[in-house]
Amino acid sequence: MVIKNDQVKEVVCGEGIRRKVLAYNQEMMMCEITFSKGAVGEMHSHPHTQTTYVMDGVFEFTIGEKKSVVYKGDSLLMPAGVPHGTVALEDGVLLDVFSPMREDFL
Repeated sequence: MVIKNDQVKEVVCGEGIRRKVLAYNQEMMMCEITFSKGAVGEMHSHPHTQTTYVMDGVFEFTIGEKKSVVYKGDSLLMPAGVPHGTVALEDGVLLDVFSPMREDFL
């Protein structure tokens, strides 16, 4: 299966945050999340394991009790059920992968 990025519908997720659901099946889902500088991905948790790759930009992530600043090329792992959130310190793009897929994103 091939997914053409320019043909994927973009969804506004909050002020300065846009999401594209890319390839997925029942076991996993990949999403591209675009942030404007200062946009906040509020603290939340979900029953999915999440990995995130920083495609561009600088972000401050909180995972559980730990804060970290991450840059282009860095990656993160959020275990299922662990609270996490982020602040975009500059414009940026994240690539999120969830297992299993996020039905609430469809």
